Parts: sequence; C-alpha cells; structure tokens
Amino acid sequence: MINTLQEMFSYTFLIRAVIVGLLVSLCAALLGVSLVLKRYSMIGDGLSHVGFGSLAIATAMHLAPLTVSIPVVVAAAFLLLRLSENSKIKGDAAIALLSTGALAIGVIVISMTTGMNTDVCNYLFGSILAMSKSDVYLSIVLSVVVLVLFVLCYNKIFAVTFDETFATATGTKAHAYNMIIAFLTALTIVLGMRMMGALLISSLIIFPALTAMRVCKTFRSVTISSAVISVVCFFIGVVISYLYATPTGASVVLVNMGAFMLFWIISTFNRRRVS
Repeated sequence: MINTLQEMFSYTFLIRAVIVGLLVSLCAALLGVSLVLKRYSMIGDGLSHVGFGSLAIATAMHLAPLTVSIPVVVAAAFLLLRLSENSKIKGDAAIALLSTGALAIGVIVISMTTGMNTDVCNYLFGSILAMSKSDVYLSIVLSVVVLVLFVLCYNKIFAVTFDETFATATGTKAHAYNMIIAFLTALTIVLGMRMMGALLISSLIIFPALTAMRVCKTFRSVTISSAVISVVCFFIGVVISYLYATPTGASVVLVNMGAFMLFWIISTFNRRRVS
C-alpha cells in the first residue's frame, strides 16, 4: 500500500487533484449538513447544471472557465434563494427550472461550437487530469475562504439551519446568513465540478451528511463526522481510480455509497440492541 501511495504521489497532476479534492470534499461536507437539514440539498445539483452551462459558454468564447463560472453560479445561487423566499415558485421547482434551462443552454452552445469533445465530457463526468496549476491555486484560495467563513459564521448557520423564525426573532439576520450559505455552496460546486463533473458533484454535499446522520445525533458531531467521512471517502476513491483506471468522480461516489450502507447497518444494529 505504501509503495502504491509513493507511486501515486510521484505524479504532479495527482498531487494537484488530491489537494484540491480534499479541500472541496471538506467544504462540501460542512455545507451539506445545513443544506440537507434545510431540505435544500438538491441546490448542488441545480448549481452544477448552471456551472456546466457557464463552462460551455466560456469554452466557446475561449475564456478561463473558472473565471466565468464562479460569478455566474454565485448569481444563480442568490437567484434560487430569492425565488424560494419571495415567489410562488417553491425551492425544488425553482432548482428544476433553473438547472434544466442552464443545461439546455450549455448543450446548445456546445453543439453549435466545439461539439461533444473530450473537454465537454470532462465537465460532465469529471477528470483528474483537468486541474491546471492556475486552477489549483485559485481552488486552494477559494476553499480556504469557504472554510474560514463557515467557521466564523458557524453559530449563526446553526441557528438559521434549525429554526430560522426563532433566529430572526432573536436578532439574527437570517436572510444574510442564507445568502452566505448559498455563496459558499456556489463556490464549492464550481471548484468541484472539474474533478467530479456536473452530474456527480452534488454527491459530495448529500452523501457525507446523510452518512454521518445515521450514527450521530448533534449538529456539531454530524458536521465533524461528515467532514471526516467526506475526506476519507475522497482519498479512497482516488486510490481506487488510480489502481483500476476508473473515473475519479464515479469512484468517489461509489465509496460514499459504501460508507452510507456501512453506517446504515451500524445504526440499524444499534437500534435493535437498544430495543
């Protein structure tokens, strides 16, 4: 195993991928707990489709993909939040409306320009080779921003997650903190799309949180467990991808599925033993 890891980390592109992947997995897991508890977990899927549309446009115009995608996806996250709060269109319907529209735009732009080439498949399904040096540096900086903001706003995010009405009554600006959650989620989605793909990135938000909730009962313990599970599953997924030449994103998702099943079995066994 040690020899395998030494061989893996002799490749520069794998070191880049692991660094960015671990940071993105950590960010996604921390935010995922709040999103799942607020029943807004599919926002990751919706924003990833918006990200695909913006990446398609950036590729067609020969612009830097991340530079175009980040502001577009952040704006989409704010729009989704606004629609769900102040419109007759509910959250899940707003996500479906925006995501399918953005995906359609991306497909049309691609079909009229580059066609379904390797770059497009990388955006859809992810590629461990897609991370350039500039992408890595930008991803590290933005991941640190996400982590720092989450830690600084942890108590307020906790309050808004569990009882938004009470939080507002006690003086917490719930709307502002919802905007912060949406902003951090948008950044995380864009950073993870290159590696996980637009079709799989939402799994990093949903799986670790649901897995941790099988055995943990408090918000803090779920958040910490979710972060650990996400990081470990990503690393194992990358190793499996390297050993068996499988797609990285799909390998990470399968490992997360395995972890969920394991924790579900443990929780079922514990309930039966208590009863």
